Amino acid sequence: MIGSSAFNYINILDKAADASWARNELITNNIANVSTPNYKRKDIEFQSYLANELKGKGNLDQKVADADLSSLEASVYTDHSSLSYRLDGNNVDIDTESASLAENQIRYYALLDAMTQEFSRIKSVLTNN
Repeated sequence: MIGSSAFNYINILDKAADASWARNELITNNIANVSTPNYKRKDIEFQSYLANELKGKGNLDQKVADADLSSLEASVYTDHSSLSYRLDGNNVDIDTESASLAENQIRYYALLDAMTQEFSRIKSVLTNN
């Protein structure tokens, strides 16, 4: 993480990419345990935390610059819903997990691309005096 609020946009993208990577690992684990009796799927919560951090009045640039990154952490939760897809108590649906994995991978690569573009803009400003 870069230690200046001027780079909060990159720092937020970095935290979002970390959360997306962690979610990818959880979804992969869910898929691996699709046949495990009584296994309950796990997921990660980050998007709502980011939305709460950036809500309020003012423009997005100011909200990002003022964001408290120390409170912006992803949390893992276990889905203990009473809904079970099988008689053995497992609540993992392979089709849903596969779709979530594909969506999450697209999100992850989009975040990496956004960080790359931001670093390119910074490099361009620094090299074009």
